[in-house]
Amino acid sequence: MRYQQVCVESFGYTLPEEVVSSEEIESRLEPLYQRLRLPAGRLELMTGIRERRFWARGVLPSQKSIESGEKAILASGIDRSQIGVLIHASVCRDHLEPATACRVHHGLRLPNNCLIYDVSNACLGLLNGVLQVANMIELGQVSAGLVVGSEGSRELVETTINSLNRDTALTRAKIKSAVASLTIGSGSCGILLTSAKQSQTGNRLLAACSRAHSEFHELCHSGSDEAAAGGMAPLMETDSERLMHEGIATGVETFKDFQHESGWRPQDIHKTFCHQVGSGHRKMMLEALGADPARDFATLEWLGNTGSVALPITMARGLECGFAGPGDNIGMFGIGSGINCLMLGAAWQHTLVKGELTPSEHAVLHPPTPSIAAL
Repeated sequence: MRYQQVCVESFGYTLPEEVVSSEEIESRLEPLYQRLRLPAGRLELMTGIRERRFWARGVLPSQKSIESGEKAILASGIDRSQIGVLIHASVCRDHLEPATACRVHHGLRLPNNCLIYDVSNACLGLLNGVLQVANMIELGQVSAGLVVGSEGSRELVETTINSLNRDTALTRAKIKSAVASLTIGSGSCGILLTSAKQSQTGNRLLAACSRAHSEFHELCHSGSDEAAAGGMAPLMETDSERLMHEGIATGVETFKDFQHESGWRPQDIHKTFCHQVGSGHRKMMLEALGADPARDFATLEWLGNTGSVALPITMARGLECGFAGPGDNIGMFGIGSGINCLMLGAAWQHTLVKGELTPSEHAVLHPPTPSIAAL
C-alpha cells in the first residue's frame, strides 16, 4: 500500500498517575516466590520492565480515549467539524455494545456525519485504525480522521497475581505462560490524520505493509470475551518464547515487503518506533531487521507493554522529546498476537503532540456537575 495524500498530523496521549513497580508485584507474589524459591528481581531481569501504570479503579476506556482524542485535536488546531471518521481501536472497551466509539464521539463533540466504529486486533488495533483512516483519506472519502484507544491493565495483573498465589500445583515451568500478563501497563493515545491539502505539518504517510500468520493464533489468548470493563477478571495464557520467535520471523518477512513498498533500504530509515514487549524481544527484533538500536525509541522500561497503544504512545513520547525531527524517515513496526504484523513508513517534518490539558481545556472536557441546590 502506498499513499500520496495522507499526513500523520498530531498525537495526544494520557498516562495514569499510579506507578506500579516490578518489585511491588513480586512482593505481592511472595507466597508463590517462597513456594518455588524464586529469586527477587526475576521479573525485571527477564523482561527489562521496571514499572508500569494503572488507571484508578472504575475508569472506563472511553474516559481516557476522550482525553487523548481531545489532546490530538487541540494539538493539530483542526476544526473538529472536519473530522469525518472516528475509530476506537483498543482491546479494552466499555461494553460489548454499543461501540465505545459512540461515547468517545459524544465526548469529543464530533459532527453527526462522522463515521464511528470500534476495531479490535490485539496489539495492532490502533495501527489498523490508522491504516483504515489513511485509506479513506487517500480515496477522498474524508479529509481528516481520528484513531483513539485506551488500555487498562489493573484487572489483568491483579487477577494473574491472585491466580498464581492460589494455585499450589504450579511449577516454575508452568508459571511461564503467566509472565507476559505481569508486564502489561495502562495508557491511552489518539492519532489524527489529515489529507495533505489540509495538513499543517507535511508529515507524509508513504507506505504500509501487513502480513498474517494465523496458524499461530493460539500462542497468546484470553478466556471467553472479557472485554467489558464492569466486573472484568481476565486471565491470559501466553507461550512467550514461541510467540517471540514466530513474531520476529513474521516481522522479518513483512520487512522485506515494506522495503519494496517504501523504496527504503534499512539505512534509509532514520528512526523507528516498535511495539513494546520486553528488552529481550526488542533486542532480537532489531537484530533480525538489521536495525540500529540507537535509532529506536523505547518506553517499555517504565510503561511496560500497553497493548495497542504501545507503539503510538512510544512514538508520541519520542517525537515530543525530539528523538525524531524534520527530514527523518520513520518506520513504525507493529507485531501482535494472532500473529499479525503491520509496518508503516512516514517522512517527518513537524511534530504536534499534546500530553497535558490546561486547566481551561480540562474544564471544557469535564464540566462540573450542577449541585441539587443550583438546579
